[in-house]
Amino acid sequence: QVQLVESGGGSVQAGESLRLSCAASGDIDRTTCMGWFRQAPGKEREGVAFVTTGGGRTYYTDSVKGRFTISWDNARNTVPLQMNDLKTEDSAVYYCAAKPAPCPGSWLYPRPRIGDFSSWGQGTQVAVSS
Repeated sequence: QVQLVESGGGSVQAGESLRLSCAASGDIDRTTCMGWFRQAPGKEREGVAFVTTGGGRTYYTDSVKGRFTISWDNARNTVPLQMNDLKTEDSAVYYCAAKPAPCPGSWLYPRPRIGDFSSWGQGTQVAVSS
């Protein structure tokens, strides 16, 4: 099991940036898949961005490509999510999540499935106003 604690949410205006972070501990190895989901009021939880702790493959949902960047900080065991050019539709509670390999983005596992992720953080709110 992996323990996850998010930080960095807040309120910004459209076009501004925020950086979320997720501190991870526990059963992590070089194949662990770490990532972020988000859930807006009245909407289903959706996968946003994912990265493998061993480096290499990343996955982004189409609506954030070119604006969000996910990485794995091996020295700090954290998963930063840099969010630039934020839009009002990015407003949601953001959840850090983890699962064993594979990460989404391959032909075997093209899209994230919520039920496959066994570890979750408590969530952090992001509010973007126009």
